[in-house]
Amino acid sequence: MRSARLCLIVFWCGLGASSLAAAASPPPHSENGLALTPPMGFNDWAHYQCHISQKLFVRTARALVRTGLARLGYRDVNIDDCWMARHRNAQGELVARRTLFPRGLKWLGRYLHAHGLKFGIYEDAGYKTCQGRPGMYGHIAEDVRTFVSWGVDYLKLDYCDPPMNRYPGLDFSQVAHRVYAAVSRALRHSGRAIVFSCSPPAYVDGKPRAYAEVMSWIGSVCNLWRTDDDIADTWKSVLSNYTGNVGLWRDAHPGAWNDPDMLEVGNRGLTLREQRTQFSLWAEMAAPLLISTDVSRLSPAALAILSNRAVIAVDQDPLGIQARLVGAEGPIDILSRPLVGGAHAVVFFNRGPATATASIRLARLGIHRNPVRLRNLWTGKTAVARRRITARVPSHGVVMFRIRTLGTTGRTAPRAPARAHWVHN
Repeated sequence: MRSARLCLIVFWCGLGASSLAAAASPPPHSENGLALTPPMGFNDWAHYQCHISQKLFVRTARALVRTGLARLGYRDVNIDDCWMARHRNAQGELVARRTLFPRGLKWLGRYLHAHGLKFGIYEDAGYKTCQGRPGMYGHIAEDVRTFVSWGVDYLKLDYCDPPMNRYPGLDFSQVAHRVYAAVSRALRHSGRAIVFSCSPPAYVDGKPRAYAEVMSWIGSVCNLWRTDDDIADTWKSVLSNYTGNVGLWRDAHPGAWNDPDMLEVGNRGLTLREQRTQFSLWAEMAAPLLISTDVSRLSPAALAILSNRAVIAVDQDPLGIQARLVGAEGPIDILSRPLVGGAHAVVFFNRGPATATASIRLARLGIHRNPVRLRNLWTGKTAVARRRITARVPSHGVVMFRIRTLGTTGRTAPRAPARAHWVHN
């Protein structure tokens, strides 16, 4: 699947500025009116996997509030797999593991809400979760009632054990569509606003036809969907998920987001530069920003990355247009997305092992008025440019900036160089 999607990326890259204008046309609406900007918050899986507890989520909630991350939008606190008992109770209801959650999940939901946060839960659309816990298939109505009673605001629904045997003659996509659509309807009629996160695309990664079939309906059922494998705390994994996600811009719009998985910011497997790069790329691609680390022990440097208001504003831009790969020069990818008010966010991303330089004409970004003002979103520096932008980018690093055309006010516009040269150390 990676090679097939890379071919599509190259094709789209050659479409030029005319298609950028088309990409800026009004997007479709959210299937349930929710998640009009990408969700932000915390999910335990990438960092903790099954090593979870009530104490972890209470500690995380307090840390989100204390650090100011909650005020910046990180409000979803999502529990992943392993939270439930091995078997349902006598009434067929899901039960939280008492040893891990002694006060129960209804109490935890109330605790999170009292701190201005939202409560997310995990389940599987099939017979069992990925860790062998009870799945949702055959129990949709009772499970949705349970989630509503607990105050759940966000459901991540995996697809590890699909009920293929119940639908003879149907393929993977057709079965997934039926199962996920049934859950989506139940959520919409539950009386509670519950954001719906889905997983089918990740399970057909590497199968181009099946992937395309799933993507053809996913946005009509879900608010966000996993596009790739589970992310790991390595540069190779981050790069792989970026590569798989960057060409899917046509499928994203307000209320429907491509999800390349969680942020590794704050973990040890990436350098600080690589953490800044992942955060920048995810924001540029309008991806969910779900932290998966020990939030209570974030270093000042990691906290500064997650707290960059200018980059968060790009991710949360109301237009909801995912960036396109508009150019590539050597190891450097150039991504651009239009923002509300006529601005653009542009990222120069260096995949390679050494510092490199690349440039692009403003017309290639769909910007035809000169001069423009550039603001580097990591250094805060500004510059004025005409016609072309050039950036020198360190290995595994980014230069990210917001571009706005300078309006005419009757005064003489400032003299601007033909190109602005950016260096990011």
